[in-house]
Amino acid sequence: MSSSEYWRIKRETARYYDKIAKIYDMLYRYEQNLKINEILKNFGIKSGGIILDIGCGSGLLFEYIADSSGLIVGADISIGVLRRAKNLVRRRKLRTVDLVRADADFLPFKDHVFDRVFAITMLQNMPNPKLTLKEILRVTKESSEIIITGLKKAFTREIFSRMLAESGLFFILADTGDEVKCHIALCWRGGGLSAPAKNINNRTMEIIS
Repeated sequence: MSSSEYWRIKRETARYYDKIAKIYDMLYRYEQNLKINEILKNFGIKSGGIILDIGCGSGLLFEYIADSSGLIVGADISIGVLRRAKNLVRRRKLRTVDLVRADADFLPFKDHVFDRVFAITMLQNMPNPKLTLKEILRVTKESSEIIITGLKKAFTREIFSRMLAESGLFFILADTGDEVKCHIALCWRGGGLSAPAKNINNRTMEIIS
């Protein structure tokens, strides 16, 4: 992909979400809430720590996790949806949430800062998803858990799995029904041919690598 095409996609994505910001919740709230509920049902949420929500949109995730988190940083490339998120933070008095306008491929954070990262319904908007995943790994701690979703109409299950593995991630895929439009993966640093099983919500699950 050429540099001009890369940045064209970025600009179009930002403009699109700026344009629909006022109706973002009307368009996506139901679908996003389904994904968030599936994430919490399958993987839960650790208490405390610093959480990054990349592509946070209007902040729909915040209300689900604010009470169990030490600090939540919401980042998005669209100033329009960030304004909606800011309104939500003020209205709900979510004092543990900070917002920043940022490109997911060039995050304005030091290395190894975050204890958990959510990237929900974002990868299909990125010109080079593997570059995005590399940047996510840069800002996460060695022990961090990363929740990543991939839109089913953009990625087959096989392509989504291969992309995660080639980015050096171990992962567990949640089993989602047809109503949930994304593949959902719990990921952490790894890669290679094998890994131990991981205990999630008192269930031992085999790791995919």
